[in-house]
Amino acid sequence: MKDINAWNDILSGFDFSGLREILIRVIPSLLCITLHELAHGFTAYALGDDTAKNAGRLTLNPIKHLDPMGLLMMVIFRFGYAKPVPVNMMKFRNPKRGMAVTALAGPMSNVVIAAVFLFLYGLFLPGLYGKGEAAQIVLEMLQTTYYLSLAMGVFNLLPIPPLDGSKVLFSLLSDEGYLKLMQVERYGFIILAVLLYTGLLSRPLTWLVTHGLELLLPLANWGLSLGKMIFLAGT
Repeated sequence: MKDINAWNDILSGFDFSGLREILIRVIPSLLCITLHELAHGFTAYALGDDTAKNAGRLTLNPIKHLDPMGLLMMVIFRFGYAKPVPVNMMKFRNPKRGMAVTALAGPMSNVVIAAVFLFLYGLFLPGLYGKGEAAQIVLEMLQTTYYLSLAMGVFNLLPIPPLDGSKVLFSLLSDEGYLKLMQVERYGFIILAVLLYTGLLSRPLTWLVTHGLELLLPLANWGLSLGKMIFLAGT
């Protein structure tokens, strides 16, 4: 009994807020990053490029897709990115079009993920709301996932290298313009970092994500209606 009491004293003095924060922020971030990069890889593979497959990137292992700085940005700023999937555009039948489609696949997957988790949030809300700490963590994880996923999709559509939007933009240019922009791609991260650090991107990105969520909100309402029916039927 003394041992049990001692163990309870240790647990009561332990700060679980850090673990809670990991569950609510880091796990949703890893999920969004992993599925985003998988969408790139599978799309490229479907279009004839097996580079990502050969590099071991067609996997659900988040470590393979993790960019430490991109993950940190998602956790802190709620906008971020993953380690780019390697793509050899010369393996596509139409290199420019193939690159554009592959680039769009990532952000579009994030929109789908946001839609799914909005629906799940509405579905589980009637049964979990007010049901204790564990239930609250589940709801917050669902909420964080749909927000982070949509934010990641919107952020990556910006036409700034190395984000996906720049690859879509490049595909619309002439060959000469494409080559010129490819030469300055290495400076894109510096531009991106300055824009984020100064906060110039925060307001427009937040506005876009907020309005994107408003468009997807009916999915949460449908989930809520179904969740109420299920919850009431089980009580």
